[in-house]
Amino acid sequence: MLDEILTAFTHIFKLYSFLGLSFGVIIGLVVGAMPGVNDSITMAVLIPITFGMDPKIALLILVGIYCSACYGGSFSAILLNIPGTASSVVTTIDGYPMTLKGEAGKAIGISTYSSVFGGLMSCLVLMFFAPFLANQALRFGPPEYFCLAVLGMATVAGMAGKSLLKNLIAGILALMISTIGMSPQTGFPRFCFGNAYLLEGIPFIPALIGFFGITSLLELSETIIKDEVPSIRLPKVKNNFLSKKLIKRLLPTWLISGGIGNIIGVIPGAGMVMAVFLAYSQAVSRNKDKKFGTGVPEGIAAPEAANNAVVASSMVPLLSLGIPGNSTSAIFLGALMIQGLRPGPLLFKEHPDLAYLMIVGFFVANIIMGPIGLAMGKFFITILPKIPRKVLSGIIIAICVTGAFAMNNSIFGISIMLIFGVLGYVLNKLEIPYSPIILGMILGPMMERNLWQSLIISKGNPFIFLQRPLSLFLLILALILFFAPFFALLKSKAKREKNRNI
Repeated sequence: MLDEILTAFTHIFKLYSFLGLSFGVIIGLVVGAMPGVNDSITMAVLIPITFGMDPKIALLILVGIYCSACYGGSFSAILLNIPGTASSVVTTIDGYPMTLKGEAGKAIGISTYSSVFGGLMSCLVLMFFAPFLANQALRFGPPEYFCLAVLGMATVAGMAGKSLLKNLIAGILALMISTIGMSPQTGFPRFCFGNAYLLEGIPFIPALIGFFGITSLLELSETIIKDEVPSIRLPKVKNNFLSKKLIKRLLPTWLISGGIGNIIGVIPGAGMVMAVFLAYSQAVSRNKDKKFGTGVPEGIAAPEAANNAVVASSMVPLLSLGIPGNSTSAIFLGALMIQGLRPGPLLFKEHPDLAYLMIVGFFVANIIMGPIGLAMGKFFITILPKIPRKVLSGIIIAICVTGAFAMNNSIFGISIMLIFGVLGYVLNKLEIPYSPIILGMILGPMMERNLWQSLIISKGNPFIFLQRPLSLFLLILALILFFAPFFALLKSKAKREKNRNI
């Protein structure tokens, strides 16, 4: 194995291979920063173009895009409060407040360091533990996936802080929204009102763009009408490098969040967004002395380390077993098959050069992503303050409309974007967070589908979730996460009463 890895390193630093990988990284960063255009769409468009290329260069381009796209989403999330990708949703919570405080350069630096750390961590897992972890992933069946989704929803309570009731309201609203569409059991349309576009449920990306892009524009319009346009202090950034003190402070967060991302990434179908929310939840619970949502560095470090840790680890089941871990790795499966390759155990025997080239490609892509990302971040920070806020608003709404329309080439996507933009605006006025709604929209269908499949397997016996060790462990963990904030509230209340009596 070491010989193959060394050979792959030798090949990847050849001129055309390195240029192809660098080109993919740059494309991924640009695509990630554009709301509504993600790595899956870009790779799907580029696969036919790469058909006539050398297979090694073609695969390295796709590796570069996959590595950098989720990190690129943090640019617009931090600077504009609009997540470029679904995985950068949580980054907006503390990233944009840092921008408002004039710490945009620091925020971009934290995002870059965290993404590179998480990415390299998952590359090492892919390089040395792929076969073992892939076999462990096969232990997951419908009961385990259902319990995993429950665990994800339990983080809604864990992230709540003092607004526990409002977070629970948002979580319930999300599960209600996730029921729109065809029933996974009967195929009967629910809450579609005769609209064929709703048969597959609420389209996620237009809703996401509405929640962040349109909501931000509606809030900005209030200040523009009153001639109180807020000026975002983006001082001249000499460099985005982090101090040794801050790196030492963030290192535990990177390690824990990277571990979460690796575990979630190896499990086929678990999804990057779940890893991001779980990582952010643990960061909140570990740093109770910090007020998250006001520009806490850990609030950026946790989700960014987690989402990039998912990238390479999601390739573990694909390369070892031929099972794609998510939609993007499924596109990778198609790219490999177009090149005449069949992912699975035989890939490492029949085509070890290509298999290890991709693995090493992920490692090198994460390394070169750092300096390129810092340079692009500095460029965006320099350009944005020079654009008048009214003009910037017009640019943002044009990008949002384009992104919402591009998903299905339909005006319906724009309608969903506007509806959820207004909904996000109302929720902001009521101080109800919409991060739990985004999480619930993703996990709701997963919960329902695997619940029915589990009950079919057990012939209607609900105790199947308690009879399987892994699902039982996930349920216990979910209960701990869910009830921990309640116990914390009771403990603080008892402490206040004790102090009052004294």
